[in-house]
Amino acid sequence: MTVRLILAFCISFVCAYAFGKIYIPWLVKQKFGQEIKEIGPYWHENKRGTPTMGGVMFILGIFIACMTAGFQSILQGRLVHLFIFAFALVFGAIGFLDDWEKLKHKANLGLSGWVKLALQLVAAFIYIFFMIRLEYISSHLYIPFFNVSVYIPIWLYIVISAFAIVGTVNAVNITDGVDGLATGTSIPVFLFFVAVAFLWGDKFLEAGIFASAMLGGLFAFLIYNFNPAKVFMGDTGSLFLGGAVAAMAFVYDMPLILLTLGIMYIIETLSDIIQVGYYKLSHGKRVFRMAPFHHHLELGGWTGKKWKEKELFALFTSVSLLFAVLSFLGIMRRY
Repeated sequence: MTVRLILAFCISFVCAYAFGKIYIPWLVKQKFGQEIKEIGPYWHENKRGTPTMGGVMFILGIFIACMTAGFQSILQGRLVHLFIFAFALVFGAIGFLDDWEKLKHKANLGLSGWVKLALQLVAAFIYIFFMIRLEYISSHLYIPFFNVSVYIPIWLYIVISAFAIVGTVNAVNITDGVDGLATGTSIPVFLFFVAVAFLWGDKFLEAGIFASAMLGGLFAFLIYNFNPAKVFMGDTGSLFLGGAVAAMAFVYDMPLILLTLGIMYIIETLSDIIQVGYYKLSHGKRVFRMAPFHHHLELGGWTGKKWKEKELFALFTSVSLLFAVLSFLGIMRRY
């Protein structure tokens, strides 16, 4: 197992990094640059024109790693790593359509919110139903830290799970707001999934291969995405990333672990919800200087300290790593 997981990481890293050397100049040549929201921090204006859709880099690296490091499993008919990839790729495709609309109209508005929501819900329902039929997951809801499972009627489990997946995907997307933030926040998440594969053994080898490939791809992408970013992942990358996080939690049959493992995604999303809700109820007042939460910190919210992008990266990655360790402690006694 160890050799195949290391192999998946290395192949994904090398392929994503090497492809970036060709892909980023091509994006620049095609003028596939990011548009910046006018309501955002004024210093983000210098990011205008930075190439987007960079998520294609790690998606390609992950695919090659899954097909090579996971080739023996494919021959044995163990395809869960390909199922995870295919599911995440559907969300990546939705993100690609969104990015394309933005590039076509030279604006920061892509597909309508309702269209994206509908497409994501359909994808989530199909995935959950498919994985239950193949018995990769069950309708017994595992509760981390308490090490117990609670039965939920299958129809209710599918409905709740679909909305949980869509929520997770969009929470990851919201986190992608400054250089390297979604990348750094997600690296500890997939490190957790790799560690769980080691802990639980060969039954979860294929899930571990995907998680390790994801780690390699993200580390390679971070070289280009760290502040000052040479490329953004775009919705192509962030929705793929969100789909991968959600899919992994369900493949390990412990979706509730996302409450701790995805703490930074949750904080970012809640800040957005609170801001919009309070703004409407109070007729124009705000809780945060700007939502999501990373923009609040950028603008010196509460303490007056204006966090720089590298400081935000360090903060989010550190908190994510801390909660990844906590999450690991919460599932250690399961098997």
